[in-house]
Amino acid sequence: MKKPRQNEIRLPEAHPKLPYLLPVEDRLAAGKALRDRCPRKSHAAWKAPARRADPIALLIASSKGRLPGLLPIRYGRMMVSPFTFYRGAAAVMAGDLATTPVTGLKLQACGDCHLLNFGGFATPERKLVFDINDFDETAVSYWEWDVKRLAASFVLAGRSNGFDDDDGREAAWWAVRSYRRRMIEFAGMSVLEAWYASIDLEELIESGEGREFGYFDERKIEQAISRTAHAHELAKLTYISGDQPRISDDPPLIFHAEDVQKDRHYRAQVEHAVRRYLDSLLPARRLLLERYRVVDVAMKVVGVGSVGTECGVILLMSGNGDSLFLQYKQAMASVLEASGGGSPYADHGQRVVIGQQIMQTASDLFLGWTQDDDGRCFYIRQLRDVKVKPVIEGMRPDNMRNYAKACGWALARAHARSADAVTLAGYLGSGDAFEDALVDFASHYADQTERDHALLRRAIRAGRIEARSEAS
Repeated sequence: MKKPRQNEIRLPEAHPKLPYLLPVEDRLAAGKALRDRCPRKSHAAWKAPARRADPIALLIASSKGRLPGLLPIRYGRMMVSPFTFYRGAAAVMAGDLATTPVTGLKLQACGDCHLLNFGGFATPERKLVFDINDFDETAVSYWEWDVKRLAASFVLAGRSNGFDDDDGREAAWWAVRSYRRRMIEFAGMSVLEAWYASIDLEELIESGEGREFGYFDERKIEQAISRTAHAHELAKLTYISGDQPRISDDPPLIFHAEDVQKDRHYRAQVEHAVRRYLDSLLPARRLLLERYRVVDVAMKVVGVGSVGTECGVILLMSGNGDSLFLQYKQAMASVLEASGGGSPYADHGQRVVIGQQIMQTASDLFLGWTQDDDGRCFYIRQLRDVKVKPVIEGMRPDNMRNYAKACGWALARAHARSADAVTLAGYLGSGDAFEDALVDFASHYADQTERDHALLRRAIRAGRIEARSEAS
């Protein structure tokens, strides 16, 4: 058997073999038969097992390999509320989900499917779409786990916004209902129609019945349409040093190495990794990138769950004087690997990139992977290429309910690309049994997250872990 090149893109043998060539009636029947093995009502249950792992110990374990100086920022962000704790505790929930009922069907899962990991972005054709936009934890795993994590995030976000608990539960219910109904729609499409399906962001907003979709910043959408993101980022993130721009420091969130010698050494390491990264790109995109040269590199703290991993910004300039910002992020083992099955990829950057390409309508033009001289894995993409994030804190209950419908739709579309939508539709059925069960799970798990968040605050007070805010 021919040995693949280091960066050759291959679908792993471990990816589920699906019954696409069987008649539709047989696949629907197979999905319905799964209800005997895993009744839809069984998904409602959540009770912490007697020997549940200590969530704080799991967080500490998941911090291994991260930059020690940034860990207090990670815990400081998680300390703010149960919702921010949830965003950084994907490893905790993955362990818990491993104790819950599953149908046994696997697909390419997001792994960290909460409501803030969705949003608008531009495709390479510059069309604005709504989709999942974070894949650090993507892996082949059980489909139910993504849906459960999404539902619970709406209950927690509702509580964080001060909603009545019924409002958060209703948003979670609509997210799951949208997922079920859209999966049934995908099951009725042709193969190519389902694969090409996308969610147009502007059409989505226009369909929102007046103000009910008022959770996106219209100014950001106008900027996305009227100008390139890179021109905006160049003005915001850089200053002129000599005859070329340099990334501005904004510690502790954006910073260069502490002295010139270390900074030059770090930049040389990044440039070497970038040369390896080029091998993971299609030849046409590699040709495009060769028109740019690296002029500066800085580290950048991002998100909640990613804090402590090595992330940064690369500023490139062309001979014409235009800029390109790339973001590199360290890729570590997925939280799904311990309980959902090991990764078929030796390179975790490759795992992230291929998972994203499978699940997204259209992935970033420059999405690729690489390793540094120490063997650490990274993936690279454009920095904020026309990204439009929802403003969760400003949502009213009706906004969140409609946003939940959009997220459920996007997740169903992503799952349908690597699963048999017909089999899943057969299992989900035409009634409300699945969403009724998952909203109960979401509420119970939100309660669990609040208890875990209290444990985190107790651990910080006891000095077991250190936390600090960016302002401190």
